[in-house]
Amino acid sequence: MSIIYRTKGFIYKKRDRGEADRIFTAFAYDFGKIDIWAKSIRKIDSKLKSGIDIFYLSEIEFVQGKKKTLTDTFLINKFTEITKTPEKFIIAKKIAKLLDDFVKGEEHDHEIFNLLIETFEKLNLHTLNPKYYTLIYLSFVWNFFAILGYEPELSNCAHCHNKLNEKELYFSNKDGGIICKNCLDEKKKINTQYLSTLKINSDIIKILRIIFKNDWNIISKLKINLETQKELNNISKNYYLYLLTSHSFKK
Repeated sequence: MSIIYRTKGFIYKKRDRGEADRIFTAFAYDFGKIDIWAKSIRKIDSKLKSGIDIFYLSEIEFVQGKKKTLTDTFLINKFTEITKTPEKFIIAKKIAKLLDDFVKGEEHDHEIFNLLIETFEKLNLHTLNPKYYTLIYLSFVWNFFAILGYEPELSNCAHCHNKLNEKELYFSNKDGGIICKNCLDEKKKINTQYLSTLKINSDIIKILRIIFKNDWNIISKLKINLETQKELNNISKNYYLYLLTSHSFKK
């Protein structure tokens, strides 16, 4: 006997199957990552297509058999400004890729769901200045990692735990945060992995601390020069790749 479920879900991936079917991947409030099989949804007369699509927040009803089969949808928010603005759409796709990279199994997480919706609501604002697009993405990335348990140490050296010297700061992926020059010099002697450790300025630390407060009123007031933004992008990308390749995530 099949069981019917109903939940809120954020759709972040879709792929076609057969002549008229489509599989949607959603992050659902009650289930986490799920794949929903939508039969005949690509047909012109499908009653389901108006309630579900890429980057929609929808109420989803499905039957749980061997697979989850979509039976009903109700649109909550289609984030129109994102889908019609190419630059915003690129950010949305980057967030979707991050979800797909790190969330492998069905396990509900209300923090991730809420962060996801809050992020898309900000990105969807019609009045949003384009200079904030990347900052919204980076804010999502770091807060997402924090929810997963990978918030970096930013107050003291992540290795020796001593107070940091603002003139000698290095971000160590392996140690999960900032390390001092003395620790870096010692580690370089025994581990070549530390040769690629990035030197950063104190502004990056301040920006990351503000990002982890997840208060957009404060984050949006940040003034970041091009050099600091490039540095923040590099650290974020490197930490992303390090976590992805060195940790196991549920499949």
